[in-house]
Amino acid sequence: MINIEKQIDYCINGADDDLLTAKLLIQEKRILHGLFFCHLVIEKAIKAHVVKHTGEIAPKSHNLIYLSEKTNLTLDSETEIFLGILMKYQLQGRYPDYNPIVPDILKVNEYLETTNTLLKWLKERL
Repeated sequence: MINIEKQIDYCINGADDDLLTAKLLIQEKRILHGLFFCHLVIEKAIKAHVVKHTGEIAPKSHNLIYLSEKTNLTLDSETEIFLGILMKYQLQGRYPDYNPIVPDILKVNEYLETTNTLLKWLKERL
């Protein structure tokens, strides 16, 4: 039997830390690494919802759409599109042969802000 609250706290604390890391990396123009961490932020926050909804440890998956389907969250199409965008950047961190296009800094900052907003939204629903 898992301690659900402990698992949720672990995920959310990790998401908060990873958001700070994403900001620092992007500030230092380490764009792909920063976007990789944006993906981690949302992955961990969604996994907190998986734990809450299922009472079990979240699957060892990085697929945000798959993970979100294991929650009781209702995501709008704009959020689902954003999850798909973030998915592109988690692959680069894990598979060096995958090289996504690096967006311009305005788009990167938009992605960072959307990550921050989505994290807040996810935390409010826990």
